[in-house]
Amino acid sequence: MAAVDVAEILVRARYWGIRIATAESCTGGMVAAALTDIAGSSDVFERGFVTYSNAAKIELLGVRPETLAAHGAVSEEVAREMAEGALAHSAAELAVAITGIAGPGGSEFKPEGRVCFGLAQRGRETRVETVEFGAPGRSKVRAAATRHALDLLAGALE
Repeated sequence: MAAVDVAEILVRARYWGIRIATAESCTGGMVAAALTDIAGSSDVFERGFVTYSNAAKIELLGVRPETLAAHGAVSEEVAREMAEGALAHSAAELAVAITGIAGPGGSEFKPEGRVCFGLAQRGRETRVETVEFGAPGRSKVRAAATRHALDLLAGALE
């Protein structure tokens, strides 16, 4: 996503009086970085959680160990709990969560390039989805996941 698009996300959030939080695993804070690269984002960007380990997901976002055990970290169930946890542990009204396998690696059941997203907004039902980016390499999966998360935020602010 181009910088002008990220700036538009901030303009829309500002217009609606919405603060944003991020909960990131495989992107390691890239969505938060994209938002905060724009000067003046501090009135919209509330906070970001980089929860790479399962322990961090549990401790910082309240993801249930039972959910992780039953579905694994790369699942829509965990993405949902990450997004909802970001709202519960912040003053934000909108949160996006990303958890996936950037690579290299993966398995037959969870291939490289699979990324699960959660989008939580106060007063609305949390949305989750899985995108298969394929195996173009770690940096390309992370960049594509970042763009997709920003697109989800933009869509929520239309």
